[in-house]
Amino acid sequence: MNIILLGPPGAGKGTQASRLVERRNMVQLSTGDMLRAEKNAGTPLGERIKAVMDAGELVPDEIVDTLIDKELAGLAPDRGVIFDGYPRTLVQAQSLDRLLAARGRTLDVVIELEVDEDALVDRISGRFSCAVCNTPYHDRYKMPVVPGVCDVCGATEFKRRADDNAEAVRTRMAEYRAKTAPILPHYEAQNIVRRVDGMAPMDEVSAAIEAILDQS
Repeated sequence: MNIILLGPPGAGKGTQASRLVERRNMVQLSTGDMLRAEKNAGTPLGERIKAVMDAGELVPDEIVDTLIDKELAGLAPDRGVIFDGYPRTLVQAQSLDRLLAARGRTLDVVIELEVDEDALVDRISGRFSCAVCNTPYHDRYKMPVVPGVCDVCGATEFKRRADDNAEAVRTRMAEYRAKTAPILPHYEAQNIVRRVDGMAPMDEVSAAIEAILDQS
């Protein structure tokens, strides 16, 4: 199956994609990861990506399309794909349709993780993690058993993302609504959009996604 996971930052797309990779042997195609890998590889395309990123500009769609197509070309036809972070715009959605068709693939389902903005702000703004092993914690929901000591590795240093604050979260939500949500009508016209409560416990979200895939 070929699917898209949609939802604003913090909705849990990465967690659910990882579970699908493990349970269904699917491949997660994250445009962010692909861009970084190509840049670090030092290829001619990677040098172009580096120049764009160093200038603080958005990587052009044509480059992203090239990377997506390169990844699809290297996969067995029966290997399912999860698109993470792509497409973000209607133009990219239309490009993805063409790329998949050229490889004899179709998009089976688009799953949107629906979230409550206030609850998402609370979820994200309280996040922090161990600076050594990256075990996640939360100010309200998951503090270390021993204050100041990681449950897993015993480290005493923790870190927070600079943009894990209420103002930044609301800005990202507004950007998602403005830029990404408009691609939904494109897929709704194909009757492949399904929605899941992204605020439910992770296992419940996973079960809902699995049920959708089993029915698609």
